[in-house]
Amino acid sequence: MKLPYAEPYKIKMVESIKRSTKEQRKKWIKKAHYNLFNLTSEKVFIDLLTDSGTGAMSDQQWAAMMTGDESYAGSQSYLKLKKVIKKITGYTYFLPTHQGRAAENVLFSVLVKEGNLVPGNSHFDTTKGHIEFRKATAVDCTIDEAFNTTIHHPFKGNIDLEKLEKVFTENPKDKIPFVILTITCNSSGGQPVSMKNIKAVSKLCKSYDIPLFFDSARFAENAYFIKTREKGYMDTSIKEIAKEFFSYGDGMTMSAKKDGLVNMGGFIALNSEKIYKEASVFNIMYEGFLTYGGMNGRDMAALAVGLDEATEFNYLESRIEQVAYLGKKLTEYGVPVLQPFGGHAIFIDANKFVPTIPRNEYRAQALAIELYIIGGIRGVEIGTVLADRDPFTRKNRYPELELVRLAIPRRTYSLNHMKYIASVLKNIYDTRQKAKTGYIIVDEAPIMRHFTVKFKKIKKSTRK
Repeated sequence: MKLPYAEPYKIKMVESIKRSTKEQRKKWIKKAHYNLFNLTSEKVFIDLLTDSGTGAMSDQQWAAMMTGDESYAGSQSYLKLKKVIKKITGYTYFLPTHQGRAAENVLFSVLVKEGNLVPGNSHFDTTKGHIEFRKATAVDCTIDEAFNTTIHHPFKGNIDLEKLEKVFTENPKDKIPFVILTITCNSSGGQPVSMKNIKAVSKLCKSYDIPLFFDSARFAENAYFIKTREKGYMDTSIKEIAKEFFSYGDGMTMSAKKDGLVNMGGFIALNSEKIYKEASVFNIMYEGFLTYGGMNGRDMAALAVGLDEATEFNYLESRIEQVAYLGKKLTEYGVPVLQPFGGHAIFIDANKFVPTIPRNEYRAQALAIELYIIGGIRGVEIGTVLADRDPFTRKNRYPELELVRLAIPRRTYSLNHMKYIASVLKNIYDTRQKAKTGYIIVDEAPIMRHFTVKFKKIKKSTRK
């Protein structure tokens, strides 16, 4: 008999979470203008809004925090973190930032100019936001299989080489500052990129003399999928796999709040001394001195331990198996989810779940709101709301997928929580035909609107 997975840790501390009634949640979400970001945490029973900075740190990380060196310049915590980053990534130069979007802001301040094109695989929302803020364009070159939720392609995060080369051949080289490869690819369902694809993208970039950078927030999870799905890597350690794929690029940005296993932090790692020196100017302007950036010494100390823990197979197996357990339960109940399951989240296919709600009434957002009302579960829309408006026409961009993401915080919730989530979604799915209307936007920011957008519920359908 095959033994089930068991978490490679035991619980030392617990945090209470509050239950609420359906009627309370109806009032709370209305007051929040139907934006789940506006809810206070005490009004949420199970919080799957994001896996960013919401995980539980280990006893070794907490112990490391007590030895944090808070020196403004030349901190020992900085030196320890630099050593770990060099060991895992192979990159020589390192700049700490307070989180991933700060790393993007610093690096893109050096590299991205008005009129540029930045190809990649389904750019994350902040990545696209930083590109478009600079009046440049993010070009999605993800493989077509990524947009079919039922195809069991093992590496749906892969870049389509023909799409990428088309961008290279149809545009002047000086308009393409770099290619960004997101591992795993959050916006296409937490899907991994294969080592074979990373090598091929690197080779193509080198042939056109265009740098390759990684968005590395979930690089350890990507390495796990390479180990378990790609031929030739079964006997290779997670750390060896990570170091190999980083060797094919020129640098990386990192939101350490994911695979760094910390609540706050990020960094840039590079091979280019020239880019490092140019980025250092912006890092000092936006983040802080070079040896602390936007991080405390204790945060850097915890991150040094976290990066080491996150690149161990036992931890990753437990983390990804928990996500897969939820995916399997939902599949058993007939709930349409993106397959294969991603590394950090389960993505519900709203196009198949509630096709009765028009896309211009934000069906994925409507489903996410219903999930909160019925079960007190906070997820997030990954669809038309997040896709934002076209920066030139100001019309809604309708992505191929309308998803509700259930991001599982690391080392935080139990198996019973996963069972509860699945049961709530089954109950909603069984009554899905009642869903006829969605929401309209009454107020939104000009860019990255999903964080602060305000909605109004459409009470009765006027459609024939």
